[in-house]
Amino acid sequence: MSADLVARTLSLCRALRGAGVLATSGHAIDAVRALSVSGIESRPRMKLALRCVLASRPEEFELFDQLFDSFFEQPSSAQAPQGQSNVRRRTPPQAQNAAPQLSSFGGEGEPVQDEPEEVPGASDQQTKSTKDFSAFSAGELEDIARIAARLARRLAARPSRRWKSARRGRRVDLRATVRRSLTTGEITELRRRKRKPRKTRIVALCDVSGSMDLYSQFLLQFLFALQGTVARVESFVFATQLRRVSDILRMPDYRGALRGLSAEVTDFSGGTRIGECLAAFNRDFGKLVDRRTIVVILSDGWDTGEPSVLSNEMELLHRAGKKVIWLNPLLGSPGYEPLTQGMQAALPHVSVFAPVHNLQALRALERHLLS
Repeated sequence: MSADLVARTLSLCRALRGAGVLATSGHAIDAVRALSVSGIESRPRMKLALRCVLASRPEEFELFDQLFDSFFEQPSSAQAPQGQSNVRRRTPPQAQNAAPQLSSFGGEGEPVQDEPEEVPGASDQQTKSTKDFSAFSAGELEDIARIAARLARRLAARPSRRWKSARRGRRVDLRATVRRSLTTGEITELRRRKRKPRKTRIVALCDVSGSMDLYSQFLLQFLFALQGTVARVESFVFATQLRRVSDILRMPDYRGALRGLSAEVTDFSGGTRIGECLAAFNRDFGKLVDRRTIVVILSDGWDTGEPSVLSNEMELLHRAGKKVIWLNPLLGSPGYEPLTQGMQAALPHVSVFAPVHNLQALRALERHLLS
């Protein structure tokens, strides 16, 4: 197998991983092995072999096909310059199945027209990964949902220190085996055990004030996708008042969730009183936070309230929970420093202070939640 073919396969794995598909180094090694077994004489056979290894779910097949075609072009076609895209025609979906769009907040989405759809090349994937959310179009929301789904699966699969009985556990449950043998007089079957999943609770508070208008709707899309896959997530939005929106974000249809949010939250794009909203959370919902709870605050820190109130409420959150993560979209801007009174009051009680302005920063959230 040529070095160029191996390089293309590795680049395909990197592009899939950048798009939110679980494509580890182990998958890359298996992909190269699959090509050596299937042979490279038949392009459809190569494609099928790689898809069996790198695309495990039906919803990933379309993305895989697009990226495969961009890295492994037909021999008869001229090789396009790096970073350019091939163009395909797309069949317009039914209006009732159209993906909800943030540009029509709370309304019915426009039907999708039959127009050329660009298939991203490798450099396009990298550009989208570092593209600021403020420049995103509504059609790019699938990337946010894909990252949230992968993060949810990782959180659900985390093992804890405790063990439970299982048919195919990694360890022998000696106590259960001996107890079972007492009824028969001899050991006829080895009982097994495996680690229990670690039940991490996430409490997310999203700033929907005017200064966060460019980002909050994308972050709500992230919370919606996360809410639909992990049961132990509680979501709140705040500006001048705090609103619990967990039930709204559990709706199966995102467009319906948007309509619910629009009706429930009356201070979208308004002012911000972070300290008072956190005080309301600690007073009314403080029991949701314990030593296994990670509190995630999504805000730029612009606060019109008293800094002392914000500091006191942040200290309460920090003491009650396992970790407080503050995600600030402005942190990704060159030269930004957290000099506002709100951020200065909150930072001493923050475990992780990180940006959340693009897909790359959103993927980094996985490391903060799993550590």
